[in-house]
Amino acid sequence: MEERVLVPVAHGTEEAEAVVVIDLLRRAGIPVVVAGESPLVVCSRGVRIVPDVLLEEVSEEEPFAAIVLPGGMRGTEALARNEHVRRLLQAQKQRHGYIAAICAAPTILAQHRLLEPEAPVTSHPSVAPQLSAYLYRTEPVVIAGRIVTSRGVGTAIAFALELVRLLRGEEAAAEVARQIVLS
Repeated sequence: MEERVLVPVAHGTEEAEAVVVIDLLRRAGIPVVVAGESPLVVCSRGVRIVPDVLLEEVSEEEPFAAIVLPGGMRGTEALARNEHVRRLLQAQKQRHGYIAAICAAPTILAQHRLLEPEAPVTSHPSVAPQLSAYLYRTEPVVIAGRIVTSRGVGTAIAFALELVRLLRGEEAAAEVARQIVLS
């Protein structure tokens, strides 16, 4: 499985969640492809992100170790409506690659039926009612097979480090934690 990670972003994406994931994965030496719905994405707090590629340029056949969905309500809604994102996620599930989502983004997984019935999941508390069909948890990061979910900006570092651990191992995650002076 290719080690690259895909991070789709849309207008209204929560910039802190997107940037923390991109930054920590890259610190671990994991190539990250930021794919945007447009050449310039204006995030939820006005931060502008210039994606590496447009979402539509990402092929469903491209193998990724993980697809990571940042939250932000408007960004989540845009990614959930995007048919190409749905196809990318379905292909990722069929390849048994990791799919990760933080904040409001776990609702995309439910909407596209990517979660197993009664699977453990977490999200931002504001969207918890939309995940009532699953085993809702309040831990910072919840792993259910190849699905990783997290709660929000406050858990973004733990979320990103867990992705590093899954993709590169304990030592790599510990090294990134040391670099960012986590403790």
